[in-house]
Amino acid sequence: MSFKVAEDVIAIDKLSKRYKIGQPKKLGDALPIFLFKQKLKGFWALRDINLSVSQGERLGIIGANGSGKSTLLKILSGVTYPTSGKFRIDGKVAALLEVGTGFHPDFTGRENVYLYGTILGMDLASVRQRFDQIVAFSGIGKFLDTPVKYYSSGMYVRLAFSVAIHLDWDVLLIDEVLAVGDADFQKKCLVKIEQSLDHKKTLILVSHNFDMIRKFSNRVLYLRGGKVCKIGKPNPVINYYLKHG
Repeated sequence: MSFKVAEDVIAIDKLSKRYKIGQPKKLGDALPIFLFKQKLKGFWALRDINLSVSQGERLGIIGANGSGKSTLLKILSGVTYPTSGKFRIDGKVAALLEVGTGFHPDFTGRENVYLYGTILGMDLASVRQRFDQIVAFSGIGKFLDTPVKYYSSGMYVRLAFSVAIHLDWDVLLIDEVLAVGDADFQKKCLVKIEQSLDHKKTLILVSHNFDMIRKFSNRVLYLRGGKVCKIGKPNPVINYYLKHG
């Protein structure tokens, strides 16, 4: 796949990720492997992914657990690196991945707003300017000076989403994380996402919620076993997954 230059915000070329199973963490664990020449087992979470995403596109990603969806978003957001292949993203990326990603557990909510904001590419002045809006949207103001290690998963999501959605992003990556929050906050988030989207902003959404995928996607990628199984309009791809997945 050749990289396009003009309209593609994301270009992925033969992207693969291999994880090792049972990798020794200390010398004592490694001795049996050395002495008996045991080979570490591994698996390909992603294998030869080719994909391009245009500016303003809304791409939904579906597939069974372990199909490589989260791994793909982790690579695109810079949390992990590919084993082989390459990718390019043009613009500022905001990512909502696993609960707590980007937060320091010993820092307060207030401190983590600044930490996570800078991780996502905001300067301190921008965080300060948006701080009150972020806190108001999250609805956890009275817990703001509590270390986040005492937060529930729902509180984590509230604060993380609030920071990310107030960033001036070009590409927003969401990995099922909104499913953790309560129903009212989910609705609030979906409305905010809808209001934030325009023809220049690109969304990649991983979800098992097909209603959400249909609502926000104009194209759907179905991953199976770390490979592209099918890609196209939402309903045909979702129906194919339900029949063959």
